[in-house]
Amino acid sequence: MADTFEDFLQTRPPTADRPLLGQTVLVVEDSRFASDAVRLLCLRSGARIRRADSLRAAARHLCTYSPSILIVDLGLPDGSGLELIEELDAKRPRVPVIIATSGEDDLAGCALSKGADEFLTKPLVNIAQFQETILSLLPEGVRPKGLRTVVREDVDPDRIAYRDDLAHVADLLAEGGSFRRFDYASGFLRGVAKTAGDTVLMAAVAELDRRRAAGEATGVTVARVVGLIEDRLSQERSASYSGHPRGSFGRDLTRPD
Repeated sequence: MADTFEDFLQTRPPTADRPLLGQTVLVVEDSRFASDAVRLLCLRSGARIRRADSLRAAARHLCTYSPSILIVDLGLPDGSGLELIEELDAKRPRVPVIIATSGEDDLAGCALSKGADEFLTKPLVNIAQFQETILSLLPEGVRPKGLRTVVREDVDPDRIAYRDDLAHVADLLAEGGSFRRFDYASGFLRGVAKTAGDTVLMAAVAELDRRRAAGEATGVTVARVVGLIEDRLSQERSASYSGHPRGSFGRDLTRPD
């Protein structure tokens, strides 16, 4: 059934199948692939969503937009999402729900200590987990009444966004630059590979991080990572041109919406 205008009215109460109706989400996420996953989760849940891809963009949004839910990636191009979490946790009135997210599990404690209400490890693709997490943090009065539909499915974000993310990180690695830039590129790629379920690319990034931490030469390892990215870009283009519905990692290339 197609969505109607009334489905997205802010005053409409939540329902069993759209438990987040009436909620507004600001997702602060630089990955287009990860952002599309959250967009689909919000669409399936009834929430409205806006996206900011950096701390600076988030600050602009927050000047005129008051979300009820903030989802913040911890690795952003102009700084750490921890800065934004700490700032907004101290602000009054406070954003009701602040959720930190990252592909690195060991950042959970730091995010919670800075004021996040919850930490979710990437990938964020499961509808039931997304809804349960947010509903558990919202005041009881805005939760749906009675029994609720539990959708035990994963969303499948746009493969074009995945391809754009890969091309972006390939450019970052090729350009080189400061240690911070390299750290950002490595973290960005780690999150994208984890969201895509690409264990080979994840392992290559982990090896690159290990070599950098040990002070070892990384030229060959960087070249291998870039080569893997180029292979995946080539595969994605071939799949798009051929119209074949599935990619090399066994994920559906067609958009669910």
